[in-house]
Amino acid sequence: MPQSLSSVYIHLVFSTKDRQPFLRDTVIQKEMHAYLGGVSKKLDCSPVIIGGVEDHVHLLCRLARTLSQADWVKEIKRGSNLWLKQKDSKYQNFFWQNGYAERLIGSIRRECLDHVIVFSEHHLRHLLLSYMKYYNGARTHLSLEKDAPISRAVDRAGHILFRPTLGGLHHQYARI
Repeated sequence: MPQSLSSVYIHLVFSTKDRQPFLRDTVIQKEMHAYLGGVSKKLDCSPVIIGGVEDHVHLLCRLARTLSQADWVKEIKRGSNLWLKQKDSKYQNFFWQNGYAERLIGSIRRECLDHVIVFSEHHLRHLLLSYMKYYNGARTHLSLEKDAPISRAVDRAGHILFRPTLGGLHHQYARI
């Protein structure tokens, strides 16, 4: 393949230090969201949606192929921290919390939701719960040496049977 392709969407959440409501002012809040989107875009991490409340922000962005997630988070937090402190002296004690949470959106979408028609919120919750059970209990992960997050014993004898999972999108194999 002559080129490398990547399509990883990350939902990133991080909060202000000690959950202080520094973003209570809705004008500053909207400016912060716009600033975060601008920094992310400059880093070639296309923002899909950015929002939040007075003490934390949410970003859903497509991660750049050439940038690590850690570097993306570091630059977003560093730049926005300096930007807000320069806005007004009342923000001199503003800091982001060190920790952050990210969620992988692409796997769920590609391996599950892209292949079904969701009829209701109840149906969506059922699909996501089924996928979570499959992902943690049956789906192999290369980083876990082809084991699942919930480890299971390896059976070496018996006939192999398969059971459809997620309406037949995936299969779970077991020996009997």
